[in-house]
This record gives sequence, structure tokens and C-alpha cells, in this order.
Amino acid sequence: MVKKLIPVILGIIGLLIGAGAGFFLRPAPEPAAEGEAAAADAHAAETPAEGEAVVLPEFAKLQNQFVVPVMEGGKISAMVILSFSLEVETGASVEVYAVEPKLRDMFLQVLFDHANAGGFAGVYTDGANLVILREALLEAAKSVLGEKVKDVLITDLVRQDS
Repeated sequence: MVKKLIPVILGIIGLLIGAGAGFFLRPAPEPAAEGEAAAADAHAAETPAEGEAVVLPEFAKLQNQFVVPVMEGGKISAMVILSFSLEVETGASVEVYAVEPKLRDMFLQVLFDHANAGGFAGVYTDGANLVILREALLEAAKSVLGEKVKDVLITDLVRQDS
């Protein structure tokens, strides 16, 4: 009977020693980096004081997807399908929908230029590549709606190679 209990007891002792060593040898928590502290201070500054109204941004989703052909050697090598939402001032989404045809035209021109410059070739989801695209789309949106547009959000991005 004792011979059967010895492996169980040794297993429990080993488990307890391992848990204790893990507890005492864990790394110390790192102090907040300067950037994180600055971000926390900025967030605290943006937090409204008690009694102030919180103004949340409004998002206007453009109704239909954008389909962009990717050309290689004069032939369509892929199709890119995108969906967008616009972050706008509160109450401005009505204006977005009122000028959506003009906005779609401007966005398609930006997307075609981006595709022709090779923006949808290779690693098209690279962060730097998408920042360039977002900035160009934001500029186009501001040319139609002015400063009511705060940001352009890419909600869907799909590439289908042929």
C-alpha cells in the first residue's frame, strides 16, 4: 500500500514546489513607459468633468461595397472589395448620405489611383500601405464634406485573385 502512495505523494510535492518556484521567481511588473503614461494623462484630460455632456462620434456606413480591379500586364489579375464607414461629427451622418454619390465617386478615384500605383499588390494589408490609403480617402472625404469628417474606417477588405 505504501509503495502505491509514494509516487502520488512525490507528484503532489513536486507540483507544490513548482507552483511555489513559479510564484516567487515571476518577473517584477514593469513600470509604465513614458508613452503609456502620456497616453493615460491625455485620456484623463479628454475625460469630461462631472456634469459635462459626453459627445460621442457618429459613424456613417457607406451603403455598398467598393469593387476595384487590380491590373497586371493589361489584364485583371485580382479584384479588391472594400467597405467603409466615416467617423463624423454628431448629426452629420444625414449629410453623408445626402452626398453619398459624390463621395463614392471621389473614393473610387482614390481607390483606382491606389490600385494603379501598386497599392493592392503584394502585401496590401501592410500597416504603412493602409495608412496611405486612409489618408487619401480622408482627404477626399474632407473635400466633399469639409471638417465634419474625422476619420475613414476600412471595415472590410478582401482580395480575390483570378
